[in-house]
Amino acid sequence: MKIAVSSTGEGFNSKVSEVFGRCPYFIIAEIENQKIKKTETIENKNIDQMSGAGISTAQLMAEKNVKAVITKNIGPRASDVLRQFNIEVYYGTGTIKGALQKLIDNKLEKIS
Repeated sequence: MKIAVSSTGEGFNSKVSEVFGRCPYFIIAEIENQKIKKTETIENKNIDQMSGAGISTAQLMAEKNVKAVITKNIGPRASDVLRQFNIEVYYGTGTIKGALQKLIDNKLEKIS
């Protein structure tokens, strides 16, 4: 299962971003048997879009075959697009590594 975390930086010790559509990076982790098997960091090229950044970013998550997103805050239009692709959204805080572990342990609140 692929999980994307909106991130302030490029590494596991970066913080979960306050925003989804305009976060600087996404850390995408592949979870298998309750363990993180592989990660990828992608730069969010939608950060400087005049409008529709959340929608474009949600479409990017679908293109990356992500099954869940962890973020602090997400707009309604981006949330709607993720829902259309059956991508779950969870509220996360702290470090990327900590948020992923909480999801693995079923300790994160689902936003949508």
